[in-house]
Amino acid sequence: MARDDRPVAKRGGTEAEVAAFLNKLAATPNARPAGQRGRLLFGMDATASRGPTWDTACQIQGDMFAETAALGGLDVQLAFYRGHGDFRATPWVSSSADLIPYMTRVRCLGGHTQIQRFLNYAAKTAGERKVDAVVFVGDALEEAIDDVCHAAGQLAVRGVPCFMFHEGMDQAAANGFRQVAEITKGAFCRFDSSSPGQLKALLSAVAVYAAGGRKALADFSAKRGGDVKLLAHQLQAGKG
Repeated sequence: MARDDRPVAKRGGTEAEVAAFLNKLAATPNARPAGQRGRLLFGMDATASRGPTWDTACQIQGDMFAETAALGGLDVQLAFYRGHGDFRATPWVSSSADLIPYMTRVRCLGGHTQIQRFLNYAAKTAGERKVDAVVFVGDALEEAIDDVCHAAGQLAVRGVPCFMFHEGMDQAAANGFRQVAEITKGAFCRFDSSSPGQLKALLSAVAVYAAGGRKALADFSAKRGGDVKLLAHQLQAGKG
């Protein structure tokens, strides 16, 4: 598989990249039947370097549930890997109060990435019951990109978009994350851990999309403004 050698900018989460991510999110089909709760599979790298971001995610996930309450709610499952082959997934939960205890018990441990394993798990889960979106947050990719992309293809076959959030300056990881997003018709965005507000807004946007589709996302963008408002133009132009 050909590598994507586009350069990675010096700082994560530029305005143009955020706009591109949100516009791609706005254009992603959502086939969830009306009246059914959204389902979001949230994957995270919990190896040693992820400690600070894990703590941030514990705070952010409460907003994901809050933003979707009026849309009929959102069910979330957290899957993570760490250490030597340690991969775990929580039960599906429907509130911040249910998810926080699972997240706060996790201690990040050094180890290699298991993104292929996560994507295989996501595809298996989506094959058993509808999953509206997959989100993954990480900073590295230490596996063969062809194997990872093959696993992403299993999600694509099931029509599940994967939204890949990359932290840091690892170009190989960024290129791999981009390819996973492209294969699954999801979107890729880099973020800076020193700007948790940006990650909060972007994850909330994906949660709103999973719970209520593109119309809910348009309403959310108009209400929130800032980075999220950047998708309004595409929606109003009828491109979403």
